[in-house]
Amino acid sequence: MQIQVNSDNHIESSIRLEEWVRTIVESTLERYEEDLTRVEVHLSDENGEKPGPHDLRCQMEARPKGHQPISVTHKADTLDQAVDGAATKLSHALEHLFGKLRNKRASQPQSVDGPKNDALLEEEFLENEQALNN
Repeated sequence: MQIQVNSDNHIESSIRLEEWVRTIVESTLERYEEDLTRVEVHLSDENGEKPGPHDLRCQMEARPKGHQPISVTHKADTLDQAVDGAATKLSHALEHLFGKLRNKRASQPQSVDGPKNDALLEEEFLENEQALNN
């Protein structure tokens, strides 16, 4: 899973900040690592230079393999809270997506014999074909 961190002009980007964000994302989304190709993180200060409540924003977009991207946003007073909140929201959104997919697969009728049944059908087909050729 690739993690890309972006920030606007009002948030000073640094290697330390990017590593910290990556650590939060990796630890929160660890269980989905094999299912995601990339997570993009966008950090912004909506009020710029002016102070204000809930003006720090973290948007995270996850790209699950074979599915449309999922995006969440969390606003908070501190960057820590914004990143943690967005990571938690994204984890819940992914759990919802993959839970629906698991339920969909579980509700589809499955062959009782599975591959064994396929082998019997193939054997029957070959016997019929051989009988036609003789």
